[in-house]
Amino acid sequence: MAARKTGSGCPAPGRCAYFVEKKKRFCKMIVAPGRRFCGEHGQQEEENDRKRIPCPLDPKHTVYEDQLQKHLKKCNSREKPKPVYFVQDINAGLKDVAEIPEEQVPISSLSKEKLENLIIKLKKASNGLEFHLKKQILSHQALQEALNDPKNGESAFKHLKQQASILGNMEKLHLLGPGRCFVEFGAGRGKLSHWVDVALQNAENVQFLLVERATTRFKVDGKHKRRDSVFERLQVDIKHLCLGKVPVLEKEKLPVVGIGKHLCGAATDLALRCLVESYTPCCDGENEEPAPKRSRADKTEVASNNSADNESNKEDCKPVAGIVIALCCHHKCDWTHYVGREFFKSVGLGPVEFHYFQRMSSWATCGMRETTTKASTSEESEDQTNDSEDHEQTFSKTESGSETLQGILTVEERKDIGCLCKLLIDHGRIEYLQQRGYKAALQYYTESAVSLENVLLTAVPSPSLLPEPST
Repeated sequence: MAARKTGSGCPAPGRCAYFVEKKKRFCKMIVAPGRRFCGEHGQQEEENDRKRIPCPLDPKHTVYEDQLQKHLKKCNSREKPKPVYFVQDINAGLKDVAEIPEEQVPISSLSKEKLENLIIKLKKASNGLEFHLKKQILSHQALQEALNDPKNGESAFKHLKQQASILGNMEKLHLLGPGRCFVEFGAGRGKLSHWVDVALQNAENVQFLLVERATTRFKVDGKHKRRDSVFERLQVDIKHLCLGKVPVLEKEKLPVVGIGKHLCGAATDLALRCLVESYTPCCDGENEEPAPKRSRADKTEVASNNSADNESNKEDCKPVAGIVIALCCHHKCDWTHYVGREFFKSVGLGPVEFHYFQRMSSWATCGMRETTTKASTSEESEDQTNDSEDHEQTFSKTESGSETLQGILTVEERKDIGCLCKLLIDHGRIEYLQQRGYKAALQYYTESAVSLENVLLTAVPSPSLLPEPST
């Protein structure tokens, strides 16, 4: 920052050479011997002369070149020590490189014959599936005051209705009770866990784990001060989360309830695999005291009793008490992570068909209408943006293939095909859970006017292992 000469002349000897434009005079501060500027204006001069460069860890922000090494040591984008529950790709799924699909051409580049062949395969694979899901649009008393509060706008009201229905479905499955650890995947601000906590205000020994890979502002869980429930955030990608190594679960051995509101695409598959496959069962024989010595005559009786006790313990142990996830963004699914690959193969489908079906699933919420770029592809997309939980569901004509479809399929036909794609993908998830001993189901949990992404996946252990209703 150079000194400026004006009609007022040069700065007085021993005074700052910075010209204050607003006052039309030089700064009157005394400067140190050999300096031209005072402390304040000298710093500005130095900063103006210094060069800023993009941070090599995250080019979204810049740093002074001469301060780079110091910045790298404290930059928030630096690689941090991995937490104990971080296990690389533990929930990633497919490890066979040969099965990973090659990049496919966009739908817009498909010929009419290939597109029609894909639709024939879709309808054949979907034959026998229940297209019309059961409606389970419920509510919960914990949210009644908020639902009746006129201060809440339309966007907030829609979120509250969805959260109330999710809690209502959880209560119907006897998942709201004491002695549980609720794991919210894709937690964002943690609002769903907040309402679960409100519903369990008199329950004891309740833990909340909020899984979110990104840093989040305006977190709701930070305001909880009750002693009966504990909130803990796990900043980790679900793909690398090993629940069995989370300290609170290692210590408490509480039954887990996995929850999520609009868990995008592949995140749902990662969460299901995290709960069903990678979570170490709580009854693994750890911390058992050695049995006292007995005479030979008692060995047969002891062995019989131990066998009966082990069977009883297995029945009593329910490491995952239930799963309740509102599904979303099927177009973001990934064959690599998808849990229903075996189901797809059983109906003669593979990674290529899956690629196109997950792209076509977007037709269910936008139908390739010309208004897609002007309005949100779903009410939920707009609501989520207002709530700082973005769900990008808009597609360009090239990605969606709208130009190819003009004159081939009507808007309603495209919508029906999109719904069929979503149903087929979700059915693969249901079969995955059923094969692992869960009673799983899909249902509509809210009206389409509230959210076009209105399907809820629920799962509880098979009937003989259902949790006891809370009292």
